[in-house]
Amino acid sequence: MIHEQQSPLAGETVKLKNTVEDIGGQEYHVEDWWDRVNDKSWQLSNGNPAAMIYAMRSGLSRLPIDDEVLYGKIDGSGFLVHISELKE
Repeated sequence: MIHEQQSPLAGETVKLKNTVEDIGGQEYHVEDWWDRVNDKSWQLSNGNPAAMIYAMRSGLSRLPIDDEVLYGKIDGSGFLVHISELKE
């Protein structure tokens, strides 16, 4: 199901938890929920490099299998992160 509302973090820069594989501790500029950016769940985004990287990382990190996934950028490169990977 696609989020009906924009993420409250859209347009914000947040910090990722240090434990996030490969990108932990970095500043993350949130664009919006992934399903709003791409019009579908990350789980259905076959062939999309950011979604494929997230799928591998989420499996290894045992992240929840849901669509509470944001799309944003780190140094101009796009990444998906689960909402639970953000620092408070």
